[in-house]
Amino acid sequence: MHVSFHGAAEGVTGSCHLIECSGQRILVDCGMFQGGRELHEENAEPFGFDPAGIDILLLTHAHLDHCGRIPLLVKRGFKGEIITTAATRELARLVLLDSAHLHEEEAHRRHRKASRNHKGEQPAGPLYDTMDALNSFDCFGRTAEYGTPITLGDGVRATFVDAGHILGSASVLLELEEHGYRKRVLFSGDIGGHDRPLLNDPQPPSNVDVVVMETTYGDRDHRSLEDSVDEFYEAIRDADARGGNVIIPTFALERAQELLFFLREGMEREEIRKNLRVFLDSPMAISATELFRRHPEAYKPGIAEMLNHGKDPFRLPDLHFTRDASESIALNQIRSGAIIMAGSGMCTGGRVRHHLRHNLAHNDCSVIFVGYAAEGTLARIIIDGAKSVKLFGDEIPIRARIHTINGFSAHADKTELLEWYRRTGQPERTFLVHGERRAMDVFVEELGETQVEVPGMHQRFRL
Repeated sequence: MHVSFHGAAEGVTGSCHLIECSGQRILVDCGMFQGGRELHEENAEPFGFDPAGIDILLLTHAHLDHCGRIPLLVKRGFKGEIITTAATRELARLVLLDSAHLHEEEAHRRHRKASRNHKGEQPAGPLYDTMDALNSFDCFGRTAEYGTPITLGDGVRATFVDAGHILGSASVLLELEEHGYRKRVLFSGDIGGHDRPLLNDPQPPSNVDVVVMETTYGDRDHRSLEDSVDEFYEAIRDADARGGNVIIPTFALERAQELLFFLREGMEREEIRKNLRVFLDSPMAISATELFRRHPEAYKPGIAEMLNHGKDPFRLPDLHFTRDASESIALNQIRSGAIIMAGSGMCTGGRVRHHLRHNLAHNDCSVIFVGYAAEGTLARIIIDGAKSVKLFGDEIPIRARIHTINGFSAHADKTELLEWYRRTGQPERTFLVHGERRAMDVFVEELGETQVEVPGMHQRFRL
């Protein structure tokens, strides 16, 4: 009975953990590395295990850093079953198709650059392409329901429980038995905060022996959601008064929908101007918003009731969905009075980089960051106070007002992580993952006498 760590080990992205028990090899998540090094280079490295030897993949949720390398896993030989919740299954299709498209575009960019430079070496192709993503969908099998155990094989059962992070997100409890030993091992996935407007609070199981736990915000607490929403409205009013645009780098899943919810509420309460033009410039976020309407069972009762009675919690008076690239390009002609929400949230790719290129240099505009930005990402560079950034070969001065509002995070903060942990009982062993080293060090101190380990990349432990 072993566990090994092949992503999000002393880092925030690329979640991928392997359980070996009773002759079975079970992977929990297979995510993309983001930020830092070249996207293709880091993600193209060997997994640290043989993909063909994996029997089952349990997917906690559909964020790219948890599911983004699934097509590569299949491309390299995985033929097992992928199990996840119904909402995650649908969202993962969107995320993986979008990711494949971005990899294809990046490969084309490398080829164009090599051709211009007349270099003899052949640049790398895409990490995976659209066909690889489509092929990976064939591996999705049984659908998990919260609280209902699934038998994976002799001596192994999995139970998905609500993680409260994004639609369909789950923590996964594995009940393992081998050679007379029994262990209850809980993989947190990403843990959501408390009292969010759309989703239920996380529901961890108790009496857990081993916890593999995320620590994204293990070193600090968020501002209250109420204060964050007030600051959000104030930032919008400020840019509106100065006559500029508001650019919001937005994660397509959950964050985009939550912001639409708050924008609707703000307009209804006259906290912000009702006739503000709002553009959701992200094909994936648009499709995700449509999917969110199809899963009222995943929401808090009040939101589910709104959906069941035909009231759309994400609809605004002057909301525009811009799917086509030509529509997105046209937004660059708007010089004032627009709120443009575009991916990606960390500004590592996507349409938001074009909007930053056209708005960062204007002192009447504002950029509002409402989520976590990993080290090395463009979002983090801007947040940390850079005077200029390079976008599409041009050095762009930063004159726009930069706002960072952490209270919108879909991740639990330090206090909420500690509360979640205590509800699991008294684990005999804890592994901390999915966090920067300083956050993990602070959280280790908070846990006190508990046996805590911070695994390194590809490190393997006997349970």
